[in-house]
Amino acid sequence: MDLNSASTVVLQVLTQATSQDTAVLKPAEEQLKQWETQPGFYSVLLNIFTNHSLDVNVRWLAVLYFKNGIDRYWRRVAPHALSEEEKTTLRAGLITNFNEPVNQIATQISVLIAKVARVDCPRQWPELIPTLVESVKVQDDLQQHRALLTFYHVTKTLASKRLAADRKLFYDLTSSIYSFTCSLWNHHTDTFLQQICAGDEAAAANSLERTLLSLKVLRKLTVHGFVEPHWNAEVMGFLHAVFERLKQFLECSRSIRAESICRDRLEKTIILFTKVLLDFLDQHPFSFTALIQRSLEFSVSYVFTEAGEGVVFEQFIVQCMNLIKMIVKNYAYKPSKNIEDSSPETLEAHKIKTAFFTYPTLMEICRRLVTHYFLLTKEELTMWEEDPESFTVEETGGDSWKYSLRPCTEVLFIDIFHEYNQTLTPVLLEMVHSLQGSTNMEDTNAILIKDAVYNAVGLAAYELFDSVDFDQWFKNQLLAELQVSHDRYKPIRRRVIWLIGQWISVKFKSDLRPVLYEAIRNLLQDRDLVVRIETATTLKLTVDDFEFRTDQFLPYLESMFTLLFQLLQEVTQCDTKMHVLHVLSCVIERVNIQIRPYVGCLVQYLPLLWKQSEEHNMLRCAILTTLIHLVQGLGADSKNLYPFLLPVIQLSTDVSQPPHVYLLEDGLELWLVTLENSPCLTPELLRIFQNMSALLELSSENLKNCFKIINAYIFLSSSEFLQMYAADLCRSFCELLKDITTEGQVQVLKVVENVLKVNPVLGPQMFQPLLPSVFRGIIDGERYPVVMSTYLGIMGRVLLQNARFFSLLLSQMACELGQELDQILGNMIEMWVDRMDNITQPERRKLSALALLSLLPSLNGVIQDKFCGIINISVEGLHDVMTEDSETGTYKDCMLMSHFEEPQATEDEEPPTEQDKRKKMLALKDPVHTVSLQQFIYEKLKAQQELLGEQGFHALMETVDTEIVAQLQEFLQGF
Repeated sequence: MDLNSASTVVLQVLTQATSQDTAVLKPAEEQLKQWETQPGFYSVLLNIFTNHSLDVNVRWLAVLYFKNGIDRYWRRVAPHALSEEEKTTLRAGLITNFNEPVNQIATQISVLIAKVARVDCPRQWPELIPTLVESVKVQDDLQQHRALLTFYHVTKTLASKRLAADRKLFYDLTSSIYSFTCSLWNHHTDTFLQQICAGDEAAAANSLERTLLSLKVLRKLTVHGFVEPHWNAEVMGFLHAVFERLKQFLECSRSIRAESICRDRLEKTIILFTKVLLDFLDQHPFSFTALIQRSLEFSVSYVFTEAGEGVVFEQFIVQCMNLIKMIVKNYAYKPSKNIEDSSPETLEAHKIKTAFFTYPTLMEICRRLVTHYFLLTKEELTMWEEDPESFTVEETGGDSWKYSLRPCTEVLFIDIFHEYNQTLTPVLLEMVHSLQGSTNMEDTNAILIKDAVYNAVGLAAYELFDSVDFDQWFKNQLLAELQVSHDRYKPIRRRVIWLIGQWISVKFKSDLRPVLYEAIRNLLQDRDLVVRIETATTLKLTVDDFEFRTDQFLPYLESMFTLLFQLLQEVTQCDTKMHVLHVLSCVIERVNIQIRPYVGCLVQYLPLLWKQSEEHNMLRCAILTTLIHLVQGLGADSKNLYPFLLPVIQLSTDVSQPPHVYLLEDGLELWLVTLENSPCLTPELLRIFQNMSALLELSSENLKNCFKIINAYIFLSSSEFLQMYAADLCRSFCELLKDITTEGQVQVLKVVENVLKVNPVLGPQMFQPLLPSVFRGIIDGERYPVVMSTYLGIMGRVLLQNARFFSLLLSQMACELGQELDQILGNMIEMWVDRMDNITQPERRKLSALALLSLLPSLNGVIQDKFCGIINISVEGLHDVMTEDSETGTYKDCMLMSHFEEPQATEDEEPPTEQDKRKKMLALKDPVHTVSLQQFIYEKLKAQQELLGEQGFHALMETVDTEIVAQLQEFLQGF
């Protein structure tokens, strides 16, 4: 591409590519895509984005195309890779001038230089770092800033490389520039502090930006640039200086206006200081040992004493707490139970921690956490009043609070309490005892303190197991507090029911459950929405607990379900509706069929909620989960839900519909339980199966459920289902078997086996294309035992239940393999006998014996030749299935089923589904469960004897091992 002639053309197309008109934009994008691999294209882009007189949007686009091109074409091995000559020119052009006036473009240029550096620095681009170092020294503000910005992005990128050779290069780079970077940071920091003292806020803001960038570089060098940084005096000097600088910057914050740019950058820099310490502790815990004392003193001083008043801000407090937490929890600082096994470094760190965390210090931290940081703030109380649902979402861990103060303080409390529970348990218990009895409703602070202390007792539930008699506390104090209906007491009602939820799985007598259910029912009628939502959460924890007993809960089921449903209708936010739905689902799941009388209202409401939630896929997932439990609870009565249920399944499992990305997994689960509980196959239920072929093509982790669904259709109504879909299924299976795991292969074969079990006459014809590969697998001696076992299960069904089709298959295989019929039959029987041990399921083992015995009586020489093996398998089968009657001393086949018995379930088990019943009915037609193996052997041997005569049969029996014959005779006594 000739630069001079091409520049104009590329510039024109880039201009078109910034258009809002699709008709102009699309062709331009196509043209640019074609040029991506043209030599010289990136040189033209470089000329365009470094020309400051051109339109900003065009230059921005040129930078982006250049940056994307680095990922695709810069490496030597890439298809259409740039030539070395062009790359040399581009590298030189990129660092000629650091004078980009537009911030966003300057950042993109810095990033793309870093991308090139990742591949080429330092070997192909040794001049990059020296150029950057020189450029950050210049007096020109713009050039200095842009060079420093690039310096940071290059350092960040090189620090992220993980191969040993790359790490070595970064260590070398760090050692060569660390001193310079330290002095650069100190220079800009001192300049900033002087300008702030002089009141020059505008100049200070610029200096602070350079301080921030140079500190970002230092962070990467310090954390990733040394193997053992504690041996480097400059590194440790810098880290100790961080504490001094932090104090200076925190003091500066007093004199800077809250709304100024400088204030925002100052807080970012303060946070970056703490990130340096946190990263260093994470990557080099033993090197950090020398900083433990100072870190703890600094953090505790600012967060838990008056020293921080007026200077600390929320994110800084969070970072300081994280620092304390990381030191407390760090495994590198915890000695082994056997002290001799601990390293000197660990013992040193532990000694420092122990010396710092004295009783007075721990007591102060604990008290301040609970009585200061745990207190509900004015903002939170206002939110509770004005937007209770948002308050609840944030309190229960909404995303917006992930890095905020409350969860951070609670986690720190849990970690410190766990580490020092013997010291802190008496402190917390003393706080609890001081709050016993009634609380003055006019004293808001006393109510908030009690809320905070109860919060602490809930968080520390597992640690307090041996120290708190929760059952007594519940009966004597907490239950009464739940009954205080005063509006100002609602924080305590909400906290107490939350507290019970925390303790329910720790220590709560089963006998007290009915009293608790009574309290929950009353609270679900509370005037306050937050209290009701919290109560619903505790109800979920209670019914989810392993000590839950349905009989205790049933007297409250109707009223609780009604109240939960009313709550579901009342709440408006997606997150809250999901939460209440999960509680309802949990209740339905635990009480199962007992829910049937009470679900009418919910069944009527869910279609409306589904329609309203069109834009909220996660809420729809919650609805699907509820429907799964509803169908399981309703059993065959779930058929009444089909007008709503089946379209929901249809949409959720249709891969051509965008929502399937979110709904597919739950949609398949719902489809499966619907089939399992369906009393009969409806046309609509049959029609949904059209979604399956696309699902099988996905070959995703949902394949297992897809096979379960196919099996469920087979058990539900094999004739209708197979007539409509067998051909499509067979094609899908043939494709799947070409590229599928062994486990997947077995799943496919099990479907075929079930088809043959349910429909032994038509099944082999419908899946005929698959059977030759099964036959070949057997005679070739398939090496995976599970696959071989399934092959033999399939062939056993064909041989035993459709002998005519087996003969046709044998003829087909003889044709395909160019061998005699008898030779192939002999090979199959021989391999079957040889691999009998691959079969572990008793049903399949009996099936194999019945199938091979069905070849008798016979004059066929091959079958007579394999007679010994057939008898061996038959006797093995007898050992598997025969049980001795202790009264008569005779044997009987334990697999025989003579009549249908309704499957019974105990209270702890789920009741049998319609599919369970169908499988039982199917078993009554299955030879495995209807034919006595003992009698079958006797009849086949008698027929063979009659065919050959006494002498011939005797000669045949002599081919069988005498021990096997003796066992056979014992089993056949009485015949």
